[in-house]
Amino acid sequence: MAKQNGSVEKVKSMEAWIWDAACSIRGAADAAKYKDYILPLIFVKRLCDVFDDEIDRIAEKVKTRTKALQLVERDKSLVRFYMPLRPKDPESETTWDVIRTLSDKIGEQLTGILRSVAKENTSLQGIIDRIDFNATTHGQRDIDDDRLSKLIEKIAEKRLGLNDVEPDIIGRSYEYLIRKFAEGSGQSAGEFYTPAEVGFIMAKIMDAEPGMEIYDPCCGSGGLLVKCELVMEEKMTLKSKTKYAPLKLYGQEFTPATWAMSKMNMVIHDMEGDIEIGDTLKNPKFRKGGKLKTFDRIVANPMWNQGRDSLSYISDDFFINDEMSRFPAGSCGGKIDWGWMQHIYSSLNEGGRAAVILDTGAASRGSGNQGTNKEKDVRKWFVDEDLIEGVIYLPENLFYNTSAPGIVIFLNKAKQHGDKLYLLHAGKEFVKGDPKNYITEAGIERIAAAYTTFAEEEKFARLVSREEVVKNDYNISPSRYIQITDAETYRPIAEIVDELAALEEEAAVYNAELKNIFEKLGI
Repeated sequence: MAKQNGSVEKVKSMEAWIWDAACSIRGAADAAKYKDYILPLIFVKRLCDVFDDEIDRIAEKVKTRTKALQLVERDKSLVRFYMPLRPKDPESETTWDVIRTLSDKIGEQLTGILRSVAKENTSLQGIIDRIDFNATTHGQRDIDDDRLSKLIEKIAEKRLGLNDVEPDIIGRSYEYLIRKFAEGSGQSAGEFYTPAEVGFIMAKIMDAEPGMEIYDPCCGSGGLLVKCELVMEEKMTLKSKTKYAPLKLYGQEFTPATWAMSKMNMVIHDMEGDIEIGDTLKNPKFRKGGKLKTFDRIVANPMWNQGRDSLSYISDDFFINDEMSRFPAGSCGGKIDWGWMQHIYSSLNEGGRAAVILDTGAASRGSGNQGTNKEKDVRKWFVDEDLIEGVIYLPENLFYNTSAPGIVIFLNKAKQHGDKLYLLHAGKEFVKGDPKNYITEAGIERIAAAYTTFAEEEKFARLVSREEVVKNDYNISPSRYIQITDAETYRPIAEIVDELAALEEEAAVYNAELKNIFEKLGI
């Protein structure tokens, strides 16, 4: 236990330093604005310190760092990442000192340095060389040299080498920094960050085995993929296994800055991930033999409630005529949540499982309404095909871009309980926090343990027959089946608002049709 406590203290110390570094530019209130400058610099500090460690290791055999550097210049494969920076005195100065001693045109020189590092390391291209530290807006520097100098000096306070910080500790600290940026990023936070506790619940339930292929089609900063690897490693440690294959991680991300964040996150965690950039719905990058590549596990948090009007190429024909036949249930109407679900289903191999975070409305919109609703029709297809293993209803105010609760829908192509859905209502499983609520370690374990055993518990979880779901018009929200309060009825306001919006959309369609009929009749 002492060792574990020591590890916790190291993490807290690293987190405090890393946040202080971020705040050194302009204080905590504005730190998130500068995440695109701060994250690459801390990342490069890690690269510099690891490079120095590798040079020191070689120097032990060849007597001097100067000779070691000469050897590495001739054979760059001797190090993980080759750093083309040379201190004036290699025997007494570090690689980071080249950056630390910049005194004139710091932004311009720093930009050049990072581009030279990327040029020498093709896997870093587009990641650290996309930022211009000398950029201006309306004639004013976005981050001036004084602030850059303070940031560089603050980052210099801690060494991030192989012997100083384990990949897990620096990785957790880096994710802590990403979370802190999410707190200050408002609506845009959902583009790159999923609360860690939700990610760990998903990873524990996915229960990946060594060597499995894991995919996230909208991976943000890569946190869900990282957590699958961490949970697998923890499981193998408990089994006293010292040799096992890492997971094969795959992700695709649309936003260039977020894609770069994901790539850095993988390296910081000392993990290898194949992260592609681009619009997954329009052009999925992972293909095999001309077909869609399939995976053992998929974890995802697509943009909630995204309307097809925000993606100009989306239409009913898009779903029907997809060249890779990803959408067996057809068009999902005005919201594309179930478009993502169909892509994810089509990306699973025969024994594959998926965990997908969506807004609560995705579980109920269209149910109980007269007439047809395309979103409900797609949900109906998934239920009728017995692909939905279960649904977890999450607490409210967990996510940084909304106070609404979310749900996690689990798909399984090899379900244990046929014709039943395991529904778990975790709406009360949280502690109030500032600015967001959070799920405790005990809460994470309770939810994951209940789900993995499909345990039934009053006011918490139950197995619901497909027949009962059909009777409720394909509403799969746990809040419909599990009463967590003593009141006779309880339905979340967000869910009711979603259903009212769906009714309004249907009413608008009917009104347009009636108007067309009346016009033809001359009324």
